[in-house]
Amino acid sequence: MKKISTYLTMEKRKLGNTNIEITPIIMGTWQAGKRMWAGIDDDESIKAIRTAVEGGITTIDTAEVYGEGHSERIVAKAVKDIRDKVVYATKVFANHLKYDQVISACENSLQNLSTDYIDLYQIHWPSGTWNSDIVPIEETMQALNKLKDDGKIRAIGVSNFSVAQLKEARQYGEIVSIQPPYSLFWRGVEKEIQPYCVENNLSILSYSALAQGILTGKFGSSPQFEEGDHRVNNRLFQQPHWDRVQKALDLLQPIANKYDCTLGQIAIAWLIAQPQTQAIVGARNAPQVEQNIKAGNIKISDEDLTKISDIGTEVSKHFDDNPVLWNFDN
Repeated sequence: MKKISTYLTMEKRKLGNTNIEITPIIMGTWQAGKRMWAGIDDDESIKAIRTAVEGGITTIDTAEVYGEGHSERIVAKAVKDIRDKVVYATKVFANHLKYDQVISACENSLQNLSTDYIDLYQIHWPSGTWNSDIVPIEETMQALNKLKDDGKIRAIGVSNFSVAQLKEARQYGEIVSIQPPYSLFWRGVEKEIQPYCVENNLSILSYSALAQGILTGKFGSSPQFEEGDHRVNNRLFQQPHWDRVQKALDLLQPIANKYDCTLGQIAIAWLIAQPQTQAIVGARNAPQVEQNIKAGNIKISDEDLTKISDIGTEVSKHFDDNPVLWNFDN
């Protein structure tokens, strides 16, 4: 792929206490793996990732489980020729948390990503989830520390951990970030995780930042999904929550109009204004990425940030403390 000599710049932030610089908006690539998504085209995914980097979103999040490595390979096809300009964050799944499995999984991800180092390597889910074996966190962290000592990874993060699990992991090595579901409509992170991250200077890399597209307003009053699209299981799409979502979107629209932006852009801008928080935002194609990039330049007043928060709370307050967005069998 032809090298691009000029890039737009986006304000960078430190990843935890490291010298790694990440962007407030992060390119999410779950959809690029195709599995559990419908209508995804590889060439469009590659263009989307490339557009993100050229537009200033130079941090890319992926995982070994996204299409069994397919997402990682798509990321490599998109940007391996400009590896020095991007930050890679990928994840090891819950079924690969024994010492040797972590080492092997990392080697596979390095190969998929066509790189000799990963900037941020994250535990995707705690052991025991998704019917995986129970593995002591000490064993997993020993492997991650080894990979870090060997220069295979630069930093260690976790995803979908509780504060208690995060504290335990930190006993065995340096954790710099946590990746939870977090959006205007899904706010469980604000109870314990966010205050803990503020206190300990840990970065929050929020996934489902647009509530899987809901916050764009594109679904209208009656969402329809193609066969195989996992979003049909997202609790936000289900009643009685969906009616609350529609009311909230109607209230958010005038605020978006005030800032001359879309609903999705105001939702991203609100999220990256929260303490310690970056927004992982996926995209199927380049035009969607271009819309996301614009959110990085929106500065919302404190008064409007509070208004937006209050509107979102009318949706989020009705959920229990289960961090999982979907009605899957866990």
